Amino acid sequence: METKENQKLFVKENVFISNETSQEEVFQEVAQSLLKKDLVKNDFLKNLLLREKSYPTGIDLTVVDPGFPNVAIPHTEGEFVNTRQVIPVKLQNPIRFFNMIDPEKELQVSFLFMILNNDPEGQANVLAQIMNFLTTTPKNELKSFFKLQNSEQIFNFLDNNFK
Repeated sequence: METKENQKLFVKENVFISNETSQEEVFQEVAQSLLKKDLVKNDFLKNLLLREKSYPTGIDLTVVDPGFPNVAIPHTEGEFVNTRQVIPVKLQNPIRFFNMIDPEKELQVSFLFMILNNDPEGQANVLAQIMNFLTTTPKNELKSFFKLQNSEQIFNFLDNNFK
């Protein structure tokens, strides 16, 4: 049995490529799939949307490299999820999010790392791991990663490069 420490954060079947054109539509698409798999609770979507309005999760990656797309790390409180996992979502259409650091500033986001974490102590830890991945992965490799169009390739890259 896997412990929390070595439990896989990424699962091949939970990598999404979304053609939706709004934050709400993407959240709904992903949440419905996660609910069917019993990874989240019924109130997950409602709380995800509320939390994103109050505490935006967009991150401007152009400060790391002008060639990087912006990302967002949406999440909600652990009481609304049943597992500890990161759900990668490649957005085919950039979607408007607000900046985590400057909530008045809009960003066009092209990739989501949605955190599911039913361990209240671990939320910041998973966020730190994502930030570490984004800032320590060689820039040319990360640029290639963000261009991937296949969920299996996205999973394999994350599985091999996420520490």
